[in-house]
Amino acid sequence: MSGLRVGVDGGQSRLRLAVVGDDRVHEAPGFSYHAGDPITATIDAVERAWASAGAAGPVERVVLGLTGLPSSANRRDALSAGIARVLGAREVVLGADNVTAHAGALPSSHGVALTVGTGVGCLVVDPAAGTIRRLDGWGHLLGDDGSAFAIGRAGIAAVLRAVDGRGSATALDAAAQHRFGPLPQLTERIYTSPRMVDDIARFAPDVVAAAAGGDPVSIRVIRSAAAELAHTAASAVAFVTGAGAGAVPVTLVGRLVAAGGPLVDAFHEALAAQCPRASPVPPAGSSLDGARRLALLDHCGPYGGHLHVYRGF
Repeated sequence: MSGLRVGVDGGQSRLRLAVVGDDRVHEAPGFSYHAGDPITATIDAVERAWASAGAAGPVERVVLGLTGLPSSANRRDALSAGIARVLGAREVVLGADNVTAHAGALPSSHGVALTVGTGVGCLVVDPAAGTIRRLDGWGHLLGDDGSAFAIGRAGIAAVLRAVDGRGSATALDAAAQHRFGPLPQLTERIYTSPRMVDDIARFAPDVVAAAAGGDPVSIRVIRSAAAELAHTAASAVAFVTGAGAGAVPVTLVGRLVAAGGPLVDAFHEALAAQCPRASPVPPAGSSLDGARRLALLDHCGPYGGHLHVYRGF
């Protein structure tokens, strides 16, 4: 292997970068749908994380799993060219974060990986049938069902309903005031925030904690989100039809689910009811681990068709 290999996990809340062979992880603010130019914002975030890495030497390949992956080839080339310039990289490989999450969570490259972050991304891979398919990941306005944003939004809405007398009192009242300030100014603070989606998603751990503490309103929010996630996973399992298809590994990836708790418990309960073929397994690694793994491989296996390769220098 000549030159450094680098993996990047770029979400909406944060971007993480690591050089293969170095355990340190370097962070920068993540992708924002409200950025004036998302490509420039992503390049800037990579540049900031790379500067903190202080790595020396040429970069042979960098693999990025991104929430805000541009949809057109021209825009992907523009993003890749900028990253190649910043890192001095010979090869830039772009993929959606659900691809790197799958590669990190399921080293066998078989099964369903459901990434629960600010948004939700799901990827199912069935090497026996040659199937690789994405589900959800449609963004906070049109999808991302069961995501941290969806949970945070539902929790904040529940607080405001309680203020109006349209809903039950909830322990989330105190959590919302602690995070956003006085409730009369809550909506203004959120609507005027340049990182509104991220701010709302960051309330999700408060909802999970309140559910763990027995708050009935939070429990309902968490159970609803878990049912949505289980439905996505069950839909993905249905695409596994290869020879000998039986039990299908299903794993959850993301900070919101990493430590278990009521969301994970409710997901497993709902998944068992919806999809007997699903076999829950713990993730072997993270999306960043998947990016590092793909950075080492000259052949990206079943993921190749879902990756954009740019050769710069």
